[in-house]
Amino acid sequence: MKSEIKIMPIGGVRENGKDMYAVDINGGIYILDCGLRYPENELLGIDVVIPDFSYLEKNKDRIVGVFLTHGHADSIGAISYFLSEFDVPVFGSEMTIELAKLNVADSEQLKSFDDFHVVSDHSEIDFEDVNVTFFKTTHSIPGSLGIAIHTSEGVIVYTGDFKFDQTAAPMYQTNYSALTQLGDEGVLALLSDSGNAENPKPSASEKQIGEYIYDTFNYQDSRIIVASVASNILRMQQVFNAAAMCGRRVYLTGHDLERIVKTAMRLKTLTLPEPDLLINSIDELNKLAPDKVVIIQTGKMGEPIKALQRMANKEQSDINIEPRDLVFITTTPSTAMETTVAKTRDMVYRADGEVKMISDEMNSSGDASQSDLQLLMNLLHPKYLIPVQGEYRLLEAHAQLAKQIGYTDKQIFIPNKGDVISLNKDEMWISGGEDLADTMIDGIGIGDIGNIVLRDRKVLSEDGIFVAVVTIDRKKKKIVSQPKLTSRGFVYVKANKDLMKEAAGIIEKTVTNNLEHKEFDWSNLKQDVRDDLSDYLYKQTKRRPVILPVIMEVNQHHKRSKKKQKHNEKKSELTK
Repeated sequence: MKSEIKIMPIGGVRENGKDMYAVDINGGIYILDCGLRYPENELLGIDVVIPDFSYLEKNKDRIVGVFLTHGHADSIGAISYFLSEFDVPVFGSEMTIELAKLNVADSEQLKSFDDFHVVSDHSEIDFEDVNVTFFKTTHSIPGSLGIAIHTSEGVIVYTGDFKFDQTAAPMYQTNYSALTQLGDEGVLALLSDSGNAENPKPSASEKQIGEYIYDTFNYQDSRIIVASVASNILRMQQVFNAAAMCGRRVYLTGHDLERIVKTAMRLKTLTLPEPDLLINSIDELNKLAPDKVVIIQTGKMGEPIKALQRMANKEQSDINIEPRDLVFITTTPSTAMETTVAKTRDMVYRADGEVKMISDEMNSSGDASQSDLQLLMNLLHPKYLIPVQGEYRLLEAHAQLAKQIGYTDKQIFIPNKGDVISLNKDEMWISGGEDLADTMIDGIGIGDIGNIVLRDRKVLSEDGIFVAVVTIDRKKKKIVSQPKLTSRGFVYVKANKDLMKEAAGIIEKTVTNNLEHKEFDWSNLKQDVRDDLSDYLYKQTKRRPVILPVIMEVNQHHKRSKKKQKHNEKKSELTK
């Protein structure tokens, strides 16, 4: 029987993170990963960004399950939000499932959810017309798996984050035999990691990175603050090993990091080279000499850069950057974060610390290099390539790598979020599309922050706010009290008295004009105040603050009610 196959990226294309892909086979929807991304500078106040589930909500009865490749936030970070909407099984390796459980542990709504299923590279799940298998991949976290969906038309392969490393430890090794077997079976489409496709440098082996970390520790005689992603278990192990060899002990900051480390130690995917390696309290840390200490900083939700900024500004309650501290950044920031990282380095130096970044000296990315991507294509021989997991220029770079080894434009498609890609053995085409946006998380709010709110936040951050309060008597058609003006983040009031006086006069004129010459309407009155005031302020300052007119009305009925009440009270007293 011929399978009807459609693939829709819900996230993870033309952006960094938020990986989520829906594979629709004969009406059943298989969800590959469920990640988030951290906000960039223009998303003011936003905590994280998750995929738009609107298409899945319309088709929730057709969802077969969620299949996770690894335990990083870009793969599992949105799972708690997803499971709040959809009651479907979740599949992943033991490490991935344990981290997914930590992800949902704080949700009251999901306390009873237990439809998690541990799989391995030997697992095969039969869904009648589809089989799902898994293969081991090399990444910076153990239990990383690629996913293969076997159909009558061929295999759909999704790599997740991966790279090839011939020196990888056994629990991180790629199963090359499984890749060649998939290639022999016949791969219809390959959804492949593009996160490092633009970088021509070969990836450094983890053995080289481990030696580099040891050398950095060995030649440093002050405190070392390691900035890392909390779920980068391999990097944690390398830091632990280097610290032990150099006679240092390790202090873990943050509840998230402690939970992840304890989980990894329980699963024996992270080991302590010395039994007393970990420092148990801040008091114990302060008693140790600086050259005996390594501090691992991951920050809120495992994102270390903003935490470093707070440490440099002495805003942390426990640990801040002190003179001669070495801040060792072991994470590889995305291009979108380069400005933030540069600002952070400057702040560290202002605090009399030093900065060293592993990415300055070697290609330490956990994503496949250009040669890795071409090797994967040569092992799998996919009929079609769909580059995923990266911004547009990375997807395009991946496509160019495929063309170098013989692929044509008809065999490659660079998707956008919501594109519906239909395919069979003979062709691949766009058969439809959905309008998918980002869902922004701000505090406990899910999706209640839109572009208008973000625009207002941007204006407030740049030009401030101008509040005008006016009290009117609508019946007498006059202003009862002079406008009261307040400015925050726009101008300093005491130094701009003439500006404030002129602004008050414009408000009086606009309000009077509305009361005397127009049919009264609250919204029209406020809009006229905004427009006239905005024009004046822009002419004077070349800035456009957010203008908030507050129009209050004298309540004549309320006054009469009070008089009547007093009269009734007197009458009542006489009756008594």
